[in-house]
Amino acid sequence: MTLLLALGLGVWLGWAIALGRDRRRGLAAVDESKTRPALGGLGRLQLLAWLEGAPQGWLVLDGQQRIQAINPRAERLLQLPADRLVRGEPLRAVIQQTELEEAILLVGRRGRPQRLEWWQGNEPLEAVLLAGGEGWVALWINSRRSLESQLDQQSRWVSDVAHELKTPLTALMLVGERLALEAGREAGGTGGSSGVLVERLQRELKRLQELVGDLLELSCLENSLPFDERRYEVLDLWELADEAWSSLRPLAESRGVKLVSGQRQASLLWADASRLHRALLNLFENALRYSPDGGVVELSVGSSGLWWELEVRDHGPGLSPEDLIHLFERFYRGDPSRVRSQQSGSGLGLAIVQQIALTHGGRVQARNHPDGGAAIELVLPKGV
Repeated sequence: MTLLLALGLGVWLGWAIALGRDRRRGLAAVDESKTRPALGGLGRLQLLAWLEGAPQGWLVLDGQQRIQAINPRAERLLQLPADRLVRGEPLRAVIQQTELEEAILLVGRRGRPQRLEWWQGNEPLEAVLLAGGEGWVALWINSRRSLESQLDQQSRWVSDVAHELKTPLTALMLVGERLALEAGREAGGTGGSSGVLVERLQRELKRLQELVGDLLELSCLENSLPFDERRYEVLDLWELADEAWSSLRPLAESRGVKLVSGQRQASLLWADASRLHRALLNLFENALRYSPDGGVVELSVGSSGLWWELEVRDHGPGLSPEDLIHLFERFYRGDPSRVRSQQSGSGLGLAIVQQIALTHGGRVQARNHPDGGAAIELVLPKGV
């Protein structure tokens, strides 16, 4: 239902923009020719009727931030008087929210969706802003009360489970270390079959620890606000990449894998240092996992308007069609026969990268490089 409503809103936006070019035509002037079937037999008036009754609030603004359409749910959420007609009025005359006005201008200029939270009186609201072209913007508006309670409950549940798992896992790791020492002594330092079993136990326990940590971090990312100013600072992408690779250098050197970078220039952006460091670390780990021994991992950073485009490329077997579809899904692992490293991941690394990119207002995408191997591109707004 939500997908259909969003699709309908897209149709309405296109229609409203067309009507805006000719102010002499109003909604009341729509004749039968304007209601011809759209989207498999659904007419515009039917879609508008559904949008009017949608459980979410929505409104449509033209290029001058005038309200061209609004449904009753949005009027209630914005606490507008029941007898007030706001269609045609500037948004500023209805809602005095500087952050919202700035976000609308940003979406209209960049053409990319954005999420915003604010308080309207005593009501906590959130809106998803969608660009419609020519400066037009649509807003989906919801109350955060029910959403916050659900997110808090989910966050508490994941956090509680993770912490409950951490304690026995730590204890088991200590037991594993003791067993490894005992097995080594009994076998005269060679380890024997018992040593092999203990080593496998330690390896699986370590993997479980990493999985719990990744689950906790992914849950935290999904429940955090984008553009959290308290965590953001001016950073240089090259410096962050160097720090992330330094953490993996011992592993890379043990396999003879080197990092090769393109031409360097100052690449400043407004970002969360710790989370962006984790994203780069995960990208490098993924590239190492699929790189042949003695190979190279390539890093490049380019500029495209208001965006930085960072690409990490390996020289492995590349991505299958199934990989390209599911690569950023939770717990997805590609064909294990293509992995060149014994190191196994939790299956959450690239999902974490995607979530970090989203919280920064960016995106991540993967492709097969024309000269072989896989290339994963992280696109981030400069913000400075």
